[in-house]
Amino acid sequence: MNRYAAADDEPETTADPDGPKMWSKNLVVYYETDPAIIAAVLPRPLEPTEPHVRLNFAQVDMPDGSPLSAGTFSVKCRHGDVDGCYDLLMIMSTEAAVLGGRDTFGEPKKIGTASVENDGQNLRAVMSRKGVDIVEVRGKVAEQLEPEALNERFAFYYKFLLDPEGGRFDGDPSLVHVRRTQEDRIRQRIEGEVILRESPFDPVVDLPVRSIVSMTYTENHQTQTGKIVGTVPADWVWPYRHQRYDGLMARLQPA
Repeated sequence: MNRYAAADDEPETTADPDGPKMWSKNLVVYYETDPAIIAAVLPRPLEPTEPHVRLNFAQVDMPDGSPLSAGTFSVKCRHGDVDGCYDLLMIMSTEAAVLGGRDTFGEPKKIGTASVENDGQNLRAVMSRKGVDIVEVRGKVAEQLEPEALNERFAFYYKFLLDPEGGRFDGDPSLVHVRRTQEDRIRQRIEGEVILRESPFDPVVDLPVRSIVSMTYTENHQTQTGKIVGTVPADWVWPYRHQRYDGLMARLQPA
């Protein structure tokens, strides 16, 4: 048997595609920053809406028993008549999660860790990369909330590859809409603070916290689907490619 040889199709599975549900611990924070900063980080044709940053810390127990942690640092925006978020950073604790998201959806995923600790009274959540706790939230459970019914939200991504000859993409980037749904079983309002720390690779401190809009802890089940809605001219996205690559980002550090 030669497992590198051509295969007819993906291996068949008898598993239920809709189950079992994977429940995760999540903290979502919205904070207000400067409108001009939000506008500056968005490639066309995305447009700013409220000047809000969205933080998401997640810990998931996978069906095989292995843990997965994730963190997302996003800004609110819209594409046409669809409101959503544009992710500046997505942290994943496993290589499989990074590769699948980047290759399939164009998500800007990188290896790192995230944690969510909630003892029922006190909460602490952290995103970490390359030895730096770049985002930390400390808070307390202020109120038990009614779990929300199934809801949806959208995120926008640019799917592209660099040309092997250098200096350009190998084609016009695809603009991807990702739709996520969420079903809660626990929901809590949190009161606390957000701490941003300097990193040459993840400059989250460039989007300062002006005020906290909301903090919500949930235990939830999520689904994700995506579709390419079109392409955009390469020169719209090319000046923003450093958002995805540590080496390019590090070159932009202040002298």
